[in-house]
Amino acid sequence: MDQQQRNHLIKNQNRAFITGSIENINDQWVFFDEETDEAFMLEQYSLQEVEIFHRHQWLRGILEEDGKITLPTSTLFLQDKMKIRIRKQITFALEILLNELTDDVLFYFIYNLNLLDFSIYDCIYGHNQLSYLDEEENRNGVNFLIFDNGECICNVQHHFTYEQECQDRFEFTLSTGKRTIVEKVSNL
Repeated sequence: MDQQQRNHLIKNQNRAFITGSIENINDQWVFFDEETDEAFMLEQYSLQEVEIFHRHQWLRGILEEDGKITLPTSTLFLQDKMKIRIRKQITFALEILLNELTDDVLFYFIYNLNLLDFSIYDCIYGHNQLSYLDEEENRNGVNFLIFDNGECICNVQHHFTYEQECQDRFEFTLSTGKRTIVEKVSNL
């Protein structure tokens, strides 16, 4: 799997976006999350990539501070009731872990997480013990991740041993009591 395939796998997860509409209130753009009805200032996403629903399609551009979105070939000005998608951020500990996993382990982890109806964008807490260990030495420990998909909680323990052989074991435990264990062993 090359870097482009890794990025595709990560970026095309369910619930990767916060979707909502915008309104201009007192000369400030306010974003209303369609799922939670929460409102927040759109300016906190200035100079970030967003997607806007325009002419029956999602267009990707950069949200500028002056109420416009710069697209690759044009510029759109914000208007009341426009639909916007904002990509969620992956928690820092999980992002580092995803980068450290080999391609096959990354695939097994995401595949099994998705089977349980969770996305990497559902991660609400992560502790990446692996990032604290020296790469030159044998490494072993446990990473802890907690996911919330709005209906259920999933706790993931990633037990790893990287010595003469690499062993990755993921224990998925749902708040319903369901458990799944996936293990991948390979030689260095």
